Amino acid sequence: MSLLKTELAQWRANPVRELLAGAVATFALIPEVIAFSFVAGIDPQVGLFASFVLSIVVAVFGGRPAMITAAAGSVALVAAPLIASHGLPYLFAAGLLAGLVQLLFGLLRMGVLLRFVSSSVRTGFVNALAILIFAAQLPQLAGANAASWAMLVLGLAIIWGLPRLPLPGVKAIPSPLICILVLSALSVGLGLPLKTVADLGQLPSSLPLFAGLPEVPWNWETLRIIAMPALAIAMVGLLESLMTARVVDEMTATPSNKNRECTGLGLANIGSSLFGGIAGCGMIGQAVGNVTYGGRGRLSTAFAGIFLLVLMVLLKPWVAQVPVVALVAIMLVVAVVTFDWGSLRAVLHHPRLSSLVMLATVVVTLATHNLAAGVGVGVLLSGVFFAIKVAGVLEVHHEAGSDSHQVNVAGQVFFANADAFIEAFDPQQVAAEQVLIDLGQARLWDITAVGALDTVVKRLRQHGKQVRVVGMDAGSRNLMRRVLRGEVPL
Repeated sequence: MSLLKTELAQWRANPVRELLAGAVATFALIPEVIAFSFVAGIDPQVGLFASFVLSIVVAVFGGRPAMITAAAGSVALVAAPLIASHGLPYLFAAGLLAGLVQLLFGLLRMGVLLRFVSSSVRTGFVNALAILIFAAQLPQLAGANAASWAMLVLGLAIIWGLPRLPLPGVKAIPSPLICILVLSALSVGLGLPLKTVADLGQLPSSLPLFAGLPEVPWNWETLRIIAMPALAIAMVGLLESLMTARVVDEMTATPSNKNRECTGLGLANIGSSLFGGIAGCGMIGQAVGNVTYGGRGRLSTAFAGIFLLVLMVLLKPWVAQVPVVALVAIMLVVAVVTFDWGSLRAVLHHPRLSSLVMLATVVVTLATHNLAAGVGVGVLLSGVFFAIKVAGVLEVHHEAGSDSHQVNVAGQVFFANADAFIEAFDPQQVAAEQVLIDLGQARLWDITAVGALDTVVKRLRQHGKQVRVVGMDAGSRNLMRRVLRGEVPL
């Protein structure tokens, strides 16, 4: 019963604020989805229909309220080669398979893998994304006329300045929405020569229809064709959605269910493919915009998709006249808000390896225009640096005596310091016949550590020493039994 109340509360709270925030997110989605559709080599309506389906399904089944999920650039980049080589039906088939993988990922409760993404990687992810959002607006300003620059300045002034005016109720309507209305009215009323939404691509003229299973041969050859693209789509989508959910968690100071987010994304991509849409994932720029302008619950997510369809189909003639520069102004502000400016100062006083991880994540992401690649490199570097740090704290102390020789080991023994552990034992430097190895303050973590201890014991015994190992914890002893197949020769 309490779970049902929680679900209903996520739909009922502050409906006006949620609807307005969702509307802002919708306008931020339009240019991005259309641009990403061109990147993938598909008609814009395929991306727009997908965004509608994705938003509705994630709003109901997702694990992070206020998330914005739509056709995203990272998925478009992965899908583009498949579309170019085999056509749109194979894209829908790959989307179905990717959704099934994501659904299984969530059911197996593997969303906890996000814990392995360090704070430095998350900061690099956010900063790189902010830079990419900013850079994505520059082509819209290339060759812009004086009217475009003037309207951009006005739009930025409205978005930044209006909420700061000491007027009653000034924050009731999000300033980006006011920016769109004012700039659209001026553009139409004054007949300004501005690029409009209609110039971005063909807009849909009908509602999305259930298309059913893609028209491809359902055999092993088709599976061979779509398997790798589907896996790439699934992993990129999961990574970006979970990272976006984490950012929204931090912005709202509320938790989310990462496993449910995985299953929700899987269901959403299955639904999108069945309705003739491209697969998608969480869009951090739009999610940040939604949260920034008041979105906190599931209603804002659902309304972003519903309003998108209403705008694209029912209000198409009016939406077509919205100047692109108004949308650019919104995304520029989102980019500035998204960037972690405090991280610039933190680079100077944070540990150098942590700063290096953050910078590497940013550089790789910008170089490849692939957020997944940047995060992958960041996670890899974090793991390597962590292993180096932990390996360096291993201590081996020798206490030599006439009758016995005791060795006290403290720290974590694993693949990164196993050789150092072996080198710490020199049988020729041990005079006593009795050798006691105390592992009371140590832990063996992997088969390499087990092999290292086994090697040390055998070497000492080959030199005529009587060896005893004491203090080994239950975990280390169980690992020894499993690796040595039940035999613990200590």
